[in-house]
Order: sequence, then structure tokens, then C-alpha cells
Amino acid sequence: MAVDSELRIRRLRVDEALPKLDHYLNAAFMAGLPSVRIIHGKGTGVLRQIVHEVLAEHPLVKSFRPGGYGEGDFGVTIVELANH
Repeated sequence: MAVDSELRIRRLRVDEALPKLDHYLNAAFMAGLPSVRIIHGKGTGVLRQIVHEVLAEHPLVKSFRPGGYGEGDFGVTIVELANH
């Protein structure tokens, strides 16, 4: 199964976004992707904050950082997945 290198969760409520995020991280890891983009949007920053909290504790996440200039800035988080 092909897994996209980015997950779009903009405009979702936290309770809608978190199950999608967990499922996506597992699928991306199993597909062997080295890194992925989580597009959460800028908005109020609540979704970004919750996503970062989840990523900080997720066993398949090696590291993460906000998107830089040209990557989506603070509306995107770049995630490096753990090695297989």
C-alpha cells in the first residue's frame, strides 16, 4: 500500500485529528518512509501544540521540527521517523 509523504489535518478538531495522526505515523513507518510532513495549519496553534505533544511521546518518531521558510512555516511539522 502506498503511503503519501504528508498528512493533511487542517480544519479538523483535535478529537478527529489525533486518530488520523496515529494511524498515519504507523502506516508511514511500515512503508519505510524516512520523514513525513504533517499539515495542521496555523490557526490558533492549538492543533499544532497537541500534534507536537503527541509526536514528543510517539515511539515511532525520532525527531520533529516546525516547517521552515518554503516548507509551510508554522502550519507544517516535519517529522523524522525512527529507523526500522
